[in-house]
Amino acid sequence: MRFPAQIVWLMWWTVCVAEDCKGPPPRKQTEILSGVWSEQNYPEGTQATYKCRPGYITLGSIVMECKNGEWVALNPLKICEKRPCGHPGDTSFGTFQLERGEKFEYGAKVVYTCNEGYQMLGTINFRECDPDGWTNDIPICEEISCQKPEIANGNAASLKKTYKENERFQYTCHQGYEYSSKGDAICTASGWTPTPSCKEIICASPHIQNGNYAPESIRYRSGDEITYNCKTGFDRSTQGNTATCTNRGWVPQPGCTRNRCDFPQIKHGSLYYEIIYRLDFPVRVGKKYWYSCKTNFVTASQEPWEYIHCTKEGWSPEVPCRRQCIFNHLKNGDNPKQGVKYIQGESVRVNCHAGYSLQNEQTVMTCTEGGWFPPPECILLKTCSKSEITIENGFFSQYELTYYLNKETQYQCKPGYVTPDGKTSGSVRCLKSGWSPQPTCIKSCDMPAFENAKAKSSGTWFKLNDKLDYECHDGYESQDGRAGSIVCGNDGWSHKPICYEKECKIPEIENNLNTQPRKEKYKVGDVLKFFCRQRLKRVGPDSVQCYDFGWSPNLPTCKEQTKQCSPPPQLLNGKVKETQKENYEHNDLVEYVCNPRFLMKGVNKIQCVDGQWTDLPICIEVETTCGDIPELNYGYAVQTSNPPYHHGDSVQFNCREGFTMIGQKSITCISGLWTQLPQCIATDELQKCKYSLTIREANPLYKTEFDHNENITYKCRGKLKQKHSTCINGRWDPELNCTEVQMQSCPPPPQIPNAHKMATTVNYQDGEKVSVVCQDNYIIQDAEEIVCKDGRWQSIPHCVEKSPCPQPPQIEHGTIKSSPFSEEMDEPLKPEVYVHGTKLNYSCEDGFRISGKDEITCHMGKWSSPPRCVGLSCAPPHLIPHGILSHVSDSYQYGEEVTYKCTEGFEINGPAFIRCIGGKWSHPPECKNTDCFSLPDFGNATPIGQKKTLYRSGEKVTYKCPNNYLLDGPNTIQCINSQWIGKPICRDPNENCGPPPPLDNGDMTTFPKSEYPPGSSVEYRCQSLYVLEGNKVITCRYGQWSKPPKCLDVCIISEDSMERHNIQLRWSSVKKLYSPTGDTVEFECKTGYRSQTSQQTFRATCWEGKLTYPVCVKSNG
Repeated sequence: MRFPAQIVWLMWWTVCVAEDCKGPPPRKQTEILSGVWSEQNYPEGTQATYKCRPGYITLGSIVMECKNGEWVALNPLKICEKRPCGHPGDTSFGTFQLERGEKFEYGAKVVYTCNEGYQMLGTINFRECDPDGWTNDIPICEEISCQKPEIANGNAASLKKTYKENERFQYTCHQGYEYSSKGDAICTASGWTPTPSCKEIICASPHIQNGNYAPESIRYRSGDEITYNCKTGFDRSTQGNTATCTNRGWVPQPGCTRNRCDFPQIKHGSLYYEIIYRLDFPVRVGKKYWYSCKTNFVTASQEPWEYIHCTKEGWSPEVPCRRQCIFNHLKNGDNPKQGVKYIQGESVRVNCHAGYSLQNEQTVMTCTEGGWFPPPECILLKTCSKSEITIENGFFSQYELTYYLNKETQYQCKPGYVTPDGKTSGSVRCLKSGWSPQPTCIKSCDMPAFENAKAKSSGTWFKLNDKLDYECHDGYESQDGRAGSIVCGNDGWSHKPICYEKECKIPEIENNLNTQPRKEKYKVGDVLKFFCRQRLKRVGPDSVQCYDFGWSPNLPTCKEQTKQCSPPPQLLNGKVKETQKENYEHNDLVEYVCNPRFLMKGVNKIQCVDGQWTDLPICIEVETTCGDIPELNYGYAVQTSNPPYHHGDSVQFNCREGFTMIGQKSITCISGLWTQLPQCIATDELQKCKYSLTIREANPLYKTEFDHNENITYKCRGKLKQKHSTCINGRWDPELNCTEVQMQSCPPPPQIPNAHKMATTVNYQDGEKVSVVCQDNYIIQDAEEIVCKDGRWQSIPHCVEKSPCPQPPQIEHGTIKSSPFSEEMDEPLKPEVYVHGTKLNYSCEDGFRISGKDEITCHMGKWSSPPRCVGLSCAPPHLIPHGILSHVSDSYQYGEEVTYKCTEGFEINGPAFIRCIGGKWSHPPECKNTDCFSLPDFGNATPIGQKKTLYRSGEKVTYKCPNNYLLDGPNTIQCINSQWIGKPICRDPNENCGPPPPLDNGDMTTFPKSEYPPGSSVEYRCQSLYVLEGNKVITCRYGQWSKPPKCLDVCIISEDSMERHNIQLRWSSVKKLYSPTGDTVEFECKTGYRSQTSQQTFRATCWEGKLTYPVCVKSNG
């Protein structure tokens, strides 16, 4: 048989054009590529399978195939879609809005808000749809109410005890107290606004400048009175000499005003005929004098002469002479208009040339007392160049090469690298010291996409060498068990985490048992059902389920005969629900209920299995209680008792007349929370229900609208059984439905490792739950209930051994209290580890108190957060004589400082501040008197002006000498901290002089006498080689000699000095030389040496006995 030539050619052409795909298949946003793809090329027909990322689902697998050199989707319509979460759940007295997304699917976020008059319990007001369903619980809205507050030092104006939102509470304050803000408050969701309180009327110590008062105290209460007086030269500003503390402060306000002015010290100026008028001072208020200013300074009116006035506040103007600045040139900038004048305090904005700026990059110059600041000169700005810095694994993203001071530029990290704060880009700034901070790009790894596993971290990126722990999903395990870790390295993650699907071994089945379904392998979640042959009876469960810990419960057996059971056993803190029998047949069930205040854990039914009862459940006491009974709008509780309400307690409600109840008539306290309240709806506002089934779904009824509480009976097409429903305020209960829902049953619940036994053979229906309790020394992880769903148990928790804790954390200023056991021992014993659940208490050192709960608890190897020891606060400090506090308060925090200031005439002796340490103040300073009380006697020198009995620190007094006398020293003395500084001396022109002063390295030309008359002279001369500086003749005037001359020292150039510096004299071979001041000496290097200092240093000049030597070092050659 032969092929036609055309077919052979076509086949050959097809083979020739088949093309490989270059590179692995593309990565997708919502899908994960399965398998390892490390080759460069893939042949025609290669298939790649994708799985959906967490949060996405699809039916079946998504497959791409290599065709003609391209990856092509085999079913382009099959994509990964967001996993739906269903309805997030309504909350009573509130609503929710879909804030993110358009449907209730992965990534969606709903935000709940409470109706007006209600507030949310807790701070979490949202739910998000994540891969495992809705996060958080449904928020709860409770009615906003406020209780009548207790007001210290005040009374409520109303007897009402409870207030609703926006209701007003009014109150009054006791005498001597005032409202902290105002006399009423509004009930809001956050409580009373503002907080109702009465504060004591307090006045601080009055600061009376130039006066004093009595009695002295840190603070004064309402009605307290002080008496005050003013110092000499000042008058009281009020008619009387008393002031009273009121809620408006001191009334009248005490103060002292000046009645005389001392001689004005005019900086940069002087009075007209100052020498004549100086004798007039001090002068009374109202006097005025002409004054003028020095060059570059002007008077207040800028006229050459101006008045200075004596006022009650002192001399006016306060600054008589102010600087005048002329702006006529700006170096390296735009010059201004010529000759513009500015007065001290005025400013001008300037423009510098590009790349220049005023000092410290300022743009404004100000005329100050010392002239322009900053000076009118633009200086070159500091710049930074990109060439100065390298970015490892990154690059600059902006094009400029040079940047001025304080300018920023952006840089970008290469793929796989991030900045230290986890971003792909960062910024650096040009500073005086260069670029800052150093741009850094560190190796990073993104959160990987896990298959059949989840990460134990919420981070989105990881640094080099960071470890990421992960855990396999239920039914999967890695090579190291259920959990593992990967490490971020230079080439990415150390390995790809792989979780393999776990399997259950094929069980050994006895001959009389039939199983369904039969498989070669069973995965986690598979259910195996059993049937006994030849009419034998099954003893044990009718089905078991494969879990990650194996098959559970234990497999059944088949028997010809089974035994009866005696009456069921007693349940601690519980009882049998129905009437008991004497005998129970095989497979009979008995249901238990717990006593009030107890909660059932485990299976609520036990079964008779071949003469033995299955395991009992456990009744655990619930310690948490419910608070007050919630209020029902338009309704009331029928019977009430005082709180607390315990687990299982119920309260029944009725509606007011004209209202109908919707929902359960009673609420029950369950584990500390009330079940949902019913609603009371106005009877005339009840909604009707519409019959919504179509004629194809069910038989039509006689009408389509039904009133509240009206019952209907309907029959679905093709079904014999009738259905019933009741209209409840616009909704059918149950919902009208003709779609058959196949209810599936689950095998008996599993025996979870390390959990309390709950062996049973009872099957459960879809939606039913069973509580799990772990054995002692084990703690439950994940949900505390298992749920029957789609015919198998889901959400299986784990009972994990309780991990011990290491040594507890140490806290500053605190210790752990000794346990009674350790107190009995001679030496306290500290265990190396503490078991799960251990509680320890802290105590603080003296002067400190516990902030927060003093107890920590060990939970799974970690201690809860410890408290802090906070320093005790201090009462107000004592007032020191003549001292004032910087600030006054009712109490002061630990470490807070208070500064003392002294009143006028006193100064601080010691540190000015004190510190609150552990409820006590450090040692206070004292105020030392700084006044001077009398003028010193300087012989013939007499003070100008009227003498006073008291002078303030800083005050000056000017002295003068009699005619023909010479003033020696300053003409003024100043009182500084109770001491007079300065000593004016008046020299008598006829006074004789004592012996002339001696002269170092010199002598007088005549023999000295003990006394010389005025006008006498003596002559000095210097010793050999010493040079005389100054006038060689001195004269006696006013009892003192004129300034004597000096004999300048000679320089001694020794052999040792030259040897140390490896030099010698250039023009002489002598070993020692004496050189007078001013002489120049030349040196040269010794043979075999070369100069180390500059050539100029080899010509050295002697000056006052000192000479700088040059230095030579040994030649290399």
